[in-house]
Amino acid sequence: MADIQEMSGFEKVLARGKTKEMFIISVVSSVALAFVLILDVIQAAPIPLEPLDWAMLSTMAFLGPFGFYASHKQTEIERIERRLPDFLRDVAEAGRFGMTLADAIVVSASGRYGKLTPEIQKMAAQIEWGVPADEALELFSERVNTPLVQRVVAIIIKANDAGGNVADVLTMVSQDTKEVHLAEDEQKIAMTSYLAVIYISFAVFIVVIIILNTQFLAQMAEAGAELSGGEGMEEVEQTAGAGGMGGAQIQAERIPTIKYIFALAVFAHSIGDGLVAGVLQKGKIVYGMQHSFILTLIGFVAIRLLFGGVGLMV
Repeated sequence: MADIQEMSGFEKVLARGKTKEMFIISVVSSVALAFVLILDVIQAAPIPLEPLDWAMLSTMAFLGPFGFYASHKQTEIERIERRLPDFLRDVAEAGRFGMTLADAIVVSASGRYGKLTPEIQKMAAQIEWGVPADEALELFSERVNTPLVQRVVAIIIKANDAGGNVADVLTMVSQDTKEVHLAEDEQKIAMTSYLAVIYISFAVFIVVIIILNTQFLAQMAEAGAELSGGEGMEEVEQTAGAGGMGGAQIQAERIPTIKYIFALAVFAHSIGDGLVAGVLQKGKIVYGMQHSFILTLIGFVAIRLLFGGVGLMV
């Protein structure tokens, strides 16, 4: 307990849920539901829902926890990196008054930098205890452990070792970091429209499936039933080779299979569209897992409500 109380805010975030641990939890949940799917397939126990239902639930059990955790962790990293330019600017301003890098860091530690503040205060305390500035910066980089912080710290250490004007270097690094954030903001704005297109297109796809299920397939079943009996059968047999309605007598039997194919299409689209959304939004597939979870949940609810209450193959 004492170790956790001594951790910084960022370390507490990681302590509450490591990436590896969250991944294991997601896998175990998914495997448990997959086991229920196997029992349903082999009919070893009277289990409600259809196999595809359990497949979708198993997939959501894996995508949901890990996907949302990865997105939350990325958000925390972005919050830390967003305040880094402010800290670099303050250190540069202190350095222009003739302070050494170590003194400038200690003076700047009194500022407020959001989630980055505890780490900066810890770095300043280490310097006050006699730790060299370069070593304190390296420890700071290891604790925060984000790509941008590591790159900035490496530049600062090299500039300090070279004996040049560190204040100018810090100013340039601060401006460069801000430009990186501005570029990321512009990319997010540009990608938001594509993300909206993915969600809208998936919703349109669901609506099309609903229309086909409630209107087209129902009329096919009705027409097939009418043509399959009495004089209608003779007419069907006569037009079979002429490209007419030759297969009408078996249309009713194929409708459950067609519905099942529709459900599979919804399942596949929800996963694929979600992963593409993650790549477009943040450049990595892992960040699309939360979008896949959301789309799969929407598809699952639509299928369960609109394809008939108890099972998919109705």
